[in-house]
Amino acid sequence: MLSFVAFVVGVLIVGGLLFLGASVLLGRGETQPPAELDRSPVELPDDRAVTADDVRALRISAAFRGYRMAEVDWLLDQFALVLEERDAEIATLTARLAPPKTSTTPKTPTDDDEEAADGAVPPDEEDPRA
Repeated sequence: MLSFVAFVVGVLIVGGLLFLGASVLLGRGETQPPAELDRSPVELPDDRAVTADDVRALRISAAFRGYRMAEVDWLLDQFALVLEERDAEIATLTARLAPPKTSTTPKTPTDDDEEAADGAVPPDEEDPRA
């Protein structure tokens, strides 16, 4: 019976030491340190607006305490769809607000214009009736 108790105590001590070592090596559940502000793991354009294709091209690297790639890929796809819808709506609204383009076809003279032209004398020419 004494050997059984010694065995149980030994297993508990070894288990406790393993748990203590693992918690020292792996941390005690603290959050990850904040990301460096000067370094971004993804590349997005600085000189123009972000487009849906830019979002689809993103690839986020996984770390030791990573993430579920399928969830992030789904999220990026949803974000790209929202960007496409936004860009299409902006284009539609911009087209509505733009002034209508005037046609460059020459104006056909009307009867009133011809009568006015008969009595009018260009300023450079002399009136033949005078």
